[in-house]
Amino acid sequence: MRRWEWREEREAFGGFGRPPGGPFGGPPFGHGGRGFPGHGRRGGRARRGDVRVSLLALLTERPMHGYEMITELGERTGGAWRPSPGSVYPTLQLLEEEGLIKGQEVSGKRLFELTEAGRAEAAGGSASPWEETAGRGLGWESVQEVGQALGAVDQAIRQVMTTGTEEQRAKGLAVLNDARKKLYLILAESD
Repeated sequence: MRRWEWREEREAFGGFGRPPGGPFGGPPFGHGGRGFPGHGRRGGRARRGDVRVSLLALLTERPMHGYEMITELGERTGGAWRPSPGSVYPTLQLLEEEGLIKGQEVSGKRLFELTEAGRAEAAGGSASPWEETAGRGLGWESVQEVGQALGAVDQAIRQVMTTGTEEQRAKGLAVLNDARKKLYLILAESD
């Protein structure tokens, strides 16, 4: 898709989406790609329930606003897990609808605190559930190491695809496909 076609399509759908940017039409490997925990954003993924129990546990300490909770979880896990706003804010809304938290506007920000029902719910869980969540994923150092390696591969494949001959481009694609297969074989060996 050409950039001008993308712009027309984006405008038709209310401005959602982004232009193709990677060597094969998707996002570049080192810039916001999905699928690798922490790649393109700081921290990994967690299950929906992990976000819920972690927010309740944080609110046992003091009232907080959403961004503050995201930041706290990132700091407490050493960057291994920092939930996205797309998982935190809907969870906060759900907790409020369930009567476990209440929110109020303070200085232009929505500040959340536990209700009595919320305190009872939080008391039934772990005091630091984020430690379990971060422990399941990769450490931040591993995420950085893989991110740097992916960035280097991204640069190399861009160079081959933009300046190489047709034969060199075909060889470059073959190397990527071979690498993908070898990575899956590593997982198959552990079974």
